[in-house]
Amino acid sequence: MKQILILGAGRSCSSLIDYLIKNASANNWQVVIADKDLSLAQEKADWGDAASAIEFDIFNEQQSKEEITKADLVISMLPASFHIHVAKICAANGINMLTASYVSDEIKALEPEFEKNGAVLLMELGLDPGIDHMSAMKVLDEIKEQGHELIGFETFTGGLLAPTKDDNPWEYKFTWNPRNVVLAGQGNVKFIQEGRYKFIPYHRLFRRTEVIHIPGHGFFEGYANRDSLKYLDSYNLHGIKTLYRGTLRRPGFCKAWDIFIQLGATDDTYKLEGVEGMTHRDFINSFLSYNPNDSVELKLAHYLNLDLESEEMYKLKWIGVFDDEPVGLTEGTPAQVLEHILKKKWTIQEDDKDQIVMWHKFDFMDNGKHRQIQSDMVATGEDSIHTAMSKTVGLPLAIGAKMVLNGKIDLKGIHIPTEKAVYDPILDELGSLGFEFHEREVEV
Repeated sequence: MKQILILGAGRSCSSLIDYLIKNASANNWQVVIADKDLSLAQEKADWGDAASAIEFDIFNEQQSKEEITKADLVISMLPASFHIHVAKICAANGINMLTASYVSDEIKALEPEFEKNGAVLLMELGLDPGIDHMSAMKVLDEIKEQGHELIGFETFTGGLLAPTKDDNPWEYKFTWNPRNVVLAGQGNVKFIQEGRYKFIPYHRLFRRTEVIHIPGHGFFEGYANRDSLKYLDSYNLHGIKTLYRGTLRRPGFCKAWDIFIQLGATDDTYKLEGVEGMTHRDFINSFLSYNPNDSVELKLAHYLNLDLESEEMYKLKWIGVFDDEPVGLTEGTPAQVLEHILKKKWTIQEDDKDQIVMWHKFDFMDNGKHRQIQSDMVATGEDSIHTAMSKTVGLPLAIGAKMVLNGKIDLKGIHIPTEKAVYDPILDELGSLGFEFHEREVEV
């Protein structure tokens, strides 16, 4: 019997764990779910004889080594910064490992040890990164195999709230780590456009958006995401004229979010004073000039050249930033305080459904003629537990785990899912589970 150790039992693990338990008997697996919160792990394991739960702390070195070396395969769903601790043990002991997180330089340095000890670390095997890699490489490889010249590739993904009749003007709630949403865009934003390198500073990022239309699903707006240039190597795209990765939101979101950036409310580099007695209104006012005669709303509108009756001001009022409600923290950076305020309105409720939207655009030359293919996938969650995010993050990992354990992935070292032998069967099974891409050629 082969043992699968899952580290972490949070919201994004539900579909991963469900799949592995359902397939455990047929594949002779034992699934061990490990989390610092034992009750959370037990909750996830309580419906299958093939599953068990343990209390686990990655910083307990003795326990970590004991539990990880018992496993035939480890799936780390811990915070990204913790993966290195897992990877070091797996590399030293030849244990196969999977995760949905980006490959870091620190982890990449372990590649010789994984290869030497005959194990694979398959990373970026979730949604974004993950399904985006696989679905993009499928079309990119087809274009190249047909002898066409690829001149442009753009890809966008968004974790959104499914269309609803409620009055949420942002059309958004947290479907992933709220901290990552608040800090989005604070890295290096680089891409190539028409053969020119482009860079966007953080304070301009949410003003540089583009409109994307997906038939049957309407309009979205996209902003640039991190460093697109590193995918020149990952996707073998050297020489391409346009390469752009981005994030999707509903129209109007970015312009309103930019207000928090211009205020400094997303800064995570220092702690605010007086947080324990601060209200939402005080928080916003702390970034504005002193004027005892003007309201906070008026000062903000004047500072950022907004109309008091604008759509952006309505969004801010709805989210509660002008309320006299206590923040509810004793300390925090501006970003932490903002996150805490937003969670009061943006936390997914039982009857909420999330939605994943992914869109690719491929431009290529066919005997001197410019052609374009667009591809999209839209997935809607069932409820607040079986979310689209949980499924699109967890199912690729689960399918990948099955392939590794059954010898269908025979790789050593550190990889992302850009090889045909990996992405084809995973995409095929995802398609059978309802996660299909729709491709169409568009006139250019």
